[in-house]
Amino acid sequence: MDLIFGAIVTGILAGGVYALMASGLTLVFGVMDIINIAQGALVILGAYLSFSLAGRLHIDPLFTLILTIPLMFVLGVIVEIAVIRRIRRDRTMFSILVTFAVALIIEGALTRIYGADLVQINAPYVDASFKVGSVYVTYIYLIGFILSAVLLLALYAFLYRTKFGQGIRATVQNRTAAELIGIDVARVETVTFGIGVSLAAAGGMVYGAVNPFNPVSGYDLISRLLAIIILGGMGSLTGALAAALLMLVIENVTSIYAPVWASTVFYVVLAVVLLVRPQGIFGSLSARRQ
Repeated sequence: MDLIFGAIVTGILAGGVYALMASGLTLVFGVMDIINIAQGALVILGAYLSFSLAGRLHIDPLFTLILTIPLMFVLGVIVEIAVIRRIRRDRTMFSILVTFAVALIIEGALTRIYGADLVQINAPYVDASFKVGSVYVTYIYLIGFILSAVLLLALYAFLYRTKFGQGIRATVQNRTAAELIGIDVARVETVTFGIGVSLAAAGGMVYGAVNPFNPVSGYDLISRLLAIIILGGMGSLTGALAAALLMLVIENVTSIYAPVWASTVFYVVLAVVLLVRPQGIFGSLSARRQ
């Protein structure tokens, strides 16, 4: 029973971090109809930036986010203007190819700079733990969950409490109508893509502290993030959060009884749910009007 309780607690905390990384992916899709295959590579890039700042400048990994989040936002803006904006037709399909190319470029650059060896972000709270009932939980999981909760709440407030956020939601609902009422849709898309990439920086720092990583770690990560947003419903932030928590808890509990199947069950759950509800937990079968 203690093992199950520990697995559930760890799954919830880890699920919050995955929800943060997936939120950027699903937000970009909801606004732009773009499937950003590069999101996994961008998370790893964020992890390497925090790793370098912490290791070479001796900055606490948490404080590296003060630099990495704005840097990644600027990178996202540049990628959107230079690459994504040039896709004129069949955006969903061509975005997969274009962002995969971006991922390959990031992977190649990281391999050139850091090599292929596994590294991990270190800090005093990465290995330290505290007791919850009869189980021990490492501080980094709690810190990552709190960070994810704060950033997701900030994103929610931005989307629902600001005028620019209203423009983003209007674009999600009906792009053509948003343009007709004077919303600068191109600017909305640029900022949205920047936000999606900046969220990868925060997720990358926590991911890099919990898991050893190298330049190719983004491939496994993007497959998990895609599974989360598909299960939750493409374009749904609430769905991404619910799916991340559900899948990480199920994976952790499964690892107690059948470690070999722990990773596989992640995708088995996705397949079973989609058979019953093809649009995902919070998705809609109706296509978004353009």
